[in-house]
Amino acid sequence: MQLVVARIGRAHGIKGEVTVEVRTDEPELRLGPGAVLLTDPASTGPLTIETGRVHSGRLLLRFEGVRDRTAAEALRNTLLIAEVDPTEMPEEEDEYYDHQLIDLDVVLADGTGIGRITEISHLPSQDLFIVERPDGTELMIPFVGEIVTEIDLEEQRAVIDPPPGLIDDRAEIASSREESEDEAGSGSGSGEERA
Repeated sequence: MQLVVARIGRAHGIKGEVTVEVRTDEPELRLGPGAVLLTDPASTGPLTIETGRVHSGRLLLRFEGVRDRTAAEALRNTLLIAEVDPTEMPEEEDEYYDHQLIDLDVVLADGTGIGRITEISHLPSQDLFIVERPDGTELMIPFVGEIVTEIDLEEQRAVIDPPPGLIDDRAEIASSREESEDEAGSGSGSGEERA
């Protein structure tokens, strides 16, 4: 199975180093020296990591055969892809790879179905499950322990305990918005411009 583990950013310095936007929780495992990564677009790879270091909070990588700024800049926006055994589990307990979570059924503790996870959105503050409901609408569920109480890979489900309003507040918002628009609209003039 192939997983995107990073995106190459701009060149750093003149010796072929590049900044990378890390997209894995295990950069030391996936982005260490000697790692061979596939690329998207495929024509730029595969790339073998020669060195890696952290500078000002950003990971810098140098690839074999990339020796100057021009070659490094040519790699900008390339996705780095690792080949991962689909049965492999993350090192930390209660961590999961995206491919393990995609297509899980999302249910409440009482078994009520909410939808299916179609995507994981990785934000700086937290990860979000993008959940498709049976009616085709989407929900965003924060992947935090207070809300996602259980991940059961054998049963292929994620159990959630959502706070009030996370799942079913759309009708209330629409009705309160309509009321405020009605109030704002009453008593106003025709709105025509006068010369």
